[in-house]
Amino acid sequence: MDLLAKAVPFFLLAVLLELGVDRARKSGFFRSNDAINSLSVGMLNVTFGYATKFVSLVIWGAVLRNFAMLDMPLAWFDTSLRGIILWLAAAIAWDFCYYWFHRFSHEISVLWAAHAVHHQSEDYNLSTALRQTSSGFLFGWVFYLPLFLIGFPLEILLTVNAINLIYQFWVHTRLVGRLGMLDYILVTPSNHRVHHAQNERYIDKNYGGMLIIWDRLFGTFEDERDDEAVVFGVRKPLANWNPFWANLQVYDYLLFDARKAQRLQDKLSIWFRRTGWRPADVAARYPKPASDLATFAKYDPPIKPSLQRYILAQFGVAVATLFVIASIYAHSGLQAALLPCVLLWAQLFTHGLLSEGRARARAFELLRLVIVVPLAVAGLLLQSASSLPTTTVLAVTGVYIVVSLTWLGSIKEKQHAE
Repeated sequence: MDLLAKAVPFFLLAVLLELGVDRARKSGFFRSNDAINSLSVGMLNVTFGYATKFVSLVIWGAVLRNFAMLDMPLAWFDTSLRGIILWLAAAIAWDFCYYWFHRFSHEISVLWAAHAVHHQSEDYNLSTALRQTSSGFLFGWVFYLPLFLIGFPLEILLTVNAINLIYQFWVHTRLVGRLGMLDYILVTPSNHRVHHAQNERYIDKNYGGMLIIWDRLFGTFEDERDDEAVVFGVRKPLANWNPFWANLQVYDYLLFDARKAQRLQDKLSIWFRRTGWRPADVAARYPKPASDLATFAKYDPPIKPSLQRYILAQFGVAVATLFVIASIYAHSGLQAALLPCVLLWAQLFTHGLLSEGRARARAFELLRLVIVVPLAVAGLLLQSASSLPTTTVLAVTGVYIVVSLTWLGSIKEKQHAE
């Protein structure tokens, strides 16, 4: 049973509920462009994951079969006292490994290149929790190998991983304040807000997933202070709403420095050095300005409200498409889900451009509606990936294209506010 997949509808419902509370209180914790970007990045994570999650599963399975020190049958993990203790041991051990994976993801450049995606949002709400990298599969599996060497069953560790991630969802909120004694033991919203800060006092603190005791033990804990408000985001801002670039930005920075470095040693070591380190010759020739929170302003390009409403409606279509893709993948596998994924990725890309008010954004959106959508739907029908009758699919697609083109055409080109 895939707990994470089953939790997705509840995640989205919780985001909507938090948004409703935010609007009612006029807290200003949500901006639609930032939230849509975070959710778009999350959609990429889910859909790319269909093709990449096998990497860790294959490696973990091989280690468990060939190198496990103990044989722990699944039957041990029942509701007996021994079973409960084993479940707790697995959950605590996973959280311990997560702490070190998370900590090194902030301290080693190539790991930060993947993890930075989660920190790019300059708002902090439940949509931020779903902002996950698509390249974490490259190295994340390494940190959990000790648990498979011990011999914990794969099914058990996948379950406690899902529980760990589901727990982390709720701490991404500003609507919950301090929680007394719980703040000393668990990762709570207050503790995790510190982790998402770019303030000097707070940066690179509070790495725990479920338990904050690891940070207290290893000297990486910092309390949220009333006299210093958290400034969310990263010191090298993303400054666009492109979910693909969000996943590539830090890799691009590292690649630039590696290419410009004169010494081969620097070209290779930069990827595994402490985050922020740059070869001396590159730093001298291409200096980067220091971060100044006193002048920090959130990235928020203005677009017309009518265009914003169009983007929001189209994003609803993207969410529906994601659920269709999940159903196709579950019943027919990766090959059948590929074309719908391309359809979704094109939509997320063009809507990012529209949200930025880019000059050619409408041209890309027109190409998507007139070329990409018909071709992708035709491909789906040819491979019989849809369970709906052909006439129904064609009718729905036609209505969608006509309505979208009519709506887009009714929005004036000029980007001033209405």
